[in-house]
Amino acid sequence: TIEDVIYIKMKNDVSVLLDSFLYLWEQQSTFNPNMPIRGLLYFGKMYDKYITENHLNIYGKTLIKLPTPKYTVLYNGMDEQPAFMQLRLSNSFINPDTSGDFEWTANMINLNDGKNDDLLDKCQPLKEYMILINEIRKNSVSMGFEDAVDTAVTYCIEHNVLKSFLLKHRAEVLDVCITEYNEKSFVDGIRAEGRAEGQNEKGLAVYRNLRKRGFSKEDALVIADISPDLVVDED
Repeated sequence: TIEDVIYIKMKNDVSVLLDSFLYLWEQQSTFNPNMPIRGLLYFGKMYDKYITENHLNIYGKTLIKLPTPKYTVLYNGMDEQPAFMQLRLSNSFINPDTSGDFEWTANMINLNDGKNDDLLDKCQPLKEYMILINEIRKNSVSMGFEDAVDTAVTYCIEHNVLKSFLLKHRAEVLDVCITEYNEKSFVDGIRAEGRAEGQNEKGLAVYRNLRKRGFSKEDALVIADISPDLVVDED
């Protein structure tokens, strides 16, 4: 549904049982190679629910029948990715296995411009969703993120893009977009801090080695390229 297009990330997954196929779609704004693992866990929970609701006996002698899984990841992130990619569970195995005996696949479809335009032309809600996303990205170049989202929503309403939904759920859409942006900024910040800490540790190791070899504190700091604050208790 059109509601699911907007809230698809907040819900984590949207599943549909149709004609004995169990479809699961998940949207990702950041490339994640672990989607097959997540999909396996999602489907495990859905199959457990299906078995319970249909009173199926997995311990009996009769082979039970399950809906065929169809797992699709809809990618709309900024990092360049191919139009289509198959992510495989076996890529995560510590010991490589090419037998195919234990496999779970996530089919990743890139929704960005020029990647799968035919698909977007056939699915108007997804196409309009990407128009909203592209407007937010364009606005973010020259304004704060909250203003960028609000301006993009106004643009879409004026141009009949997700109009009825945005008129009804404007506040929620703003909240969802800003929440996701803040989450990404937080994660990026943690990664940056981790890289900085790693660089400091390497710098300290170089500094200590230079001092043992007779270099002065001042020369060792310059060569190791670290702040004097890091070596207050070193000498």
